[in-house]
Amino acid sequence: MVVVVVVVILEVVVVVVVVVVVIVVVVVVVVEVVVVVVVAILVVVVIVVVVVVVVILIVTVIVVVVVYSSSSSCSSSSSSSSSSSSSSSSSSSSSSCRNNIVVVVVVVVVEVVVVVVVVVVVVVVVVVVVVVVVVVVVVVSSCCLVLVVVVVVVILVVVVIVLVVVVVVVVVAILVVVVVVVVVVVVVVVEVVVVVVVLVHVVVVFIFVVAVVVEGGKKKKKVRRREGTEQLW
Repeated sequence: MVVVVVVVILEVVVVVVVVVVVIVVVVVVVVEVVVVVVVAILVVVVIVVVVVVVVILIVTVIVVVVVYSSSSSCSSSSSSSSSSSSSSSSSSSSSSCRNNIVVVVVVVVVEVVVVVVVVVVVVVVVVVVVVVVVVVVVVVSSCCLVLVVVVVVVILVVVVIVLVVVVVVVVVAILVVVVVVVVVVVVVVVEVVVVVVVLVHVVVVFIFVVAVVVEGGKKKKKVRRREGTEQLW
């Protein structure tokens, strides 16, 4: 029974240690996943900021270039229109200025659209990354939970099997000891009975011999007495 108790205590300690190790591993995995998610989000944010800054710089440069070119063309056209006296030149200069303004507006609109598209794409990428990370975390956590459950079940099954084997061995050992004790007791009882029978037989034989000797002595005395009386007569 002491062996069974010691084995049970050892198995419980092993199970507790394994469960603690598994919990620590799961916590480490979760922390690593969280760190990876945070790093991925930071990388995406940095990429978004860089893209937005680059796009804003490009838009600013294009707008400055277009506005400068349009203003220079407008000033040159206005000077040419003021020097000339025909109305056709003034109309052409005004139309060229209008065209330059339209070009600037179109460029600004295009750049705004590009910025919006880039932001939308970045947002979509961030959402996709977050969804993928969440799915990976869920899958990893579920796999870890499944692995933990499988490991715990296997350990419990092994512990139960070991306990059953130990109990069976102890029971068999106890039965063997009981059988040996019973056999020894039976042998001792038989030997005691044999010794008692032999002693009784020896005592009976001794009593019989003593009785025979006593009877023989009595008969000899009687014979001697008869012989003595006959001689007297």
